[in-house]
Amino acid sequence: MTTKQIDYCIELAHTQNFSRAAENMFVSQPTFSYQIRLVEEEVGFTIFERSGKGATLTPAGAQFVSYLSGMRKDLKRAIEQGQNYSAKYRDSISICMMVRQALYFLPEAMRIFAEDMPEVQVVPIFRYENSMGAFFRGEADMVFALQEQTRQVADLHVHDLFESRIYLITQKEDPLANRNRICEEDLYGRTLMVGGGSPPALRAVQRRLISSGKIDYFNSPDHDSTLTNVAAGRGVCLAPGFLNDHSGQFAWIPFDCKESFTCVLCTHKEDRRDSLNVFIDILKKLYAEAVAFPL
Repeated sequence: MTTKQIDYCIELAHTQNFSRAAENMFVSQPTFSYQIRLVEEEVGFTIFERSGKGATLTPAGAQFVSYLSGMRKDLKRAIEQGQNYSAKYRDSISICMMVRQALYFLPEAMRIFAEDMPEVQVVPIFRYENSMGAFFRGEADMVFALQEQTRQVADLHVHDLFESRIYLITQKEDPLANRNRICEEDLYGRTLMVGGGSPPALRAVQRRLISSGKIDYFNSPDHDSTLTNVAAGRGVCLAPGFLNDHSGQFAWIPFDCKESFTCVLCTHKEDRRDSLNVFIDILKKLYAEAVAFPL
């Protein structure tokens, strides 16, 4: 199957009309129809139901075209990255993380690095789930992780970056927002958002609070859903400081507990590029200088 045939399928799914789709793709209708038929013969199932009114996706076709659309976007992104790389850079460093705010100083580090090594491109990659898996599959040169994720894992270098505490997140109008520190008793009678892929240290704190029997809880599937629920007044939540985007939308108050998170960068053991070490040193320096910065 060619990229042109993929585009034909996506366009027909959008227009549901052979004539209009052929016109949009700048080919004759017979040529367009023939190419669609070739694709269906190749995959072995009917993608489009034909009728006098046009063409509609079969259930199998709908799933198939959905995958094709994702493939086309990935291909477009790969081509654009390749064009950027070939035009200006001789090397590239990719860094994977679950969310943008995990490395608050990443943009500043990229700016400083570009001044020192303008011929090397830094490419952020975001994997909301299983960023470590993407790193081990070779999809990234380095990954932001928690130290607990790296225990008993071979073939990587671990670079300590910063220590992150646990914070309570509330609406700015919440009475707790005026506190300098929150303890367990402050949450009695409140609803706590839990779950959402919380790391083990945070789950331990959540379980300890819930076991008191004095705190209600509500399961939330992920951090963005949790923040939406907090904004809607459905409850409060605990979160690592490294998830704070410092936008000022919510109040982040330190929570009094012994648990914290050691945030690290992991690189492949065999990757000994000087540019990689330069970039890591820049990030380390930025975090070391931000002693008063809430993390």
